[in-house]
Amino acid sequence: MNKYLVAVLMTVSSLSVNAASKCATVMEAIGGHAGLEAALRTSVKPSGGPGNGGFDLHMWATVVSDDGTVCAVAKTGSDINDQWLGSRVISAQKANTANAFSLQSALALSTANLWAPTQPGGSLFGLQFSNPVDTSVAYRGKSERFGTKKDPMNGKRIGGVNVFGGGLALYNANGDMVGAIGVSGDSSCADHNIAWRTRDALGLDFVPAGLSTGDNIIFDLDANGMSKSGFGHPTCTGPENVDVNNDVIKNHPLNPLSS
Repeated sequence: MNKYLVAVLMTVSSLSVNAASKCATVMEAIGGHAGLEAALRTSVKPSGGPGNGGFDLHMWATVVSDDGTVCAVAKTGSDINDQWLGSRVISAQKANTANAFSLQSALALSTANLWAPTQPGGSLFGLQFSNPVDTSVAYRGKSERFGTKKDPMNGKRIGGVNVFGGGLALYNANGDMVGAIGVSGDSSCADHNIAWRTRDALGLDFVPAGLSTGDNIIFDLDANGMSKSGFGHPTCTGPENVDVNNDVIKNHPLNPLSS
């Protein structure tokens, strides 16, 4: 066999093993696909959870490992169209973003924190156009497997950068980032609240540092849409979302890191 082909095959094999190992770590931390699905369902009103300040719709959630590999995709509805189908890939994009722009044992950025700086004139304008979604991963496989243990995105890197609420990094009790979660299917403010509740239910919210209360959404846009902090986010369906988020943070505070 051609020596270059052997080298390529060995590299691909090594990458696959490495991705599988990283997914094994985060899957153990979340309790597998069943753990993710259960945590998501308890966080969404249509499946028995609380309201989140949006439209109270069924949701998608994706978890990636710390190298951006998709490890699990879950949904709260029984049919793929019980929740917005387009939000499946958006949830994966959000997970990839939160993982890509949060740091090991250091600063965590939620996708909500990226809204203001990526607007025209913002310090990160253009970020949303980098790292595009790999459509060959996003739309591969049989649709009946979407959101199941055999979701076709599993084991692949989806890529993508999303700049509105719903993506959060996952940190264990040591403050180590093991990956990230992305949630989509409602207003972006509700998506953020649902992601926050789901991460709390998974016990992976030992966030070491952030721009606000950890990596919480920041509602500080003025009448002209300018953010005082530079990392703000719109209130989506109305100013009442500020109170809803305050209640979520009060009832689901971040876990403190042991000193």
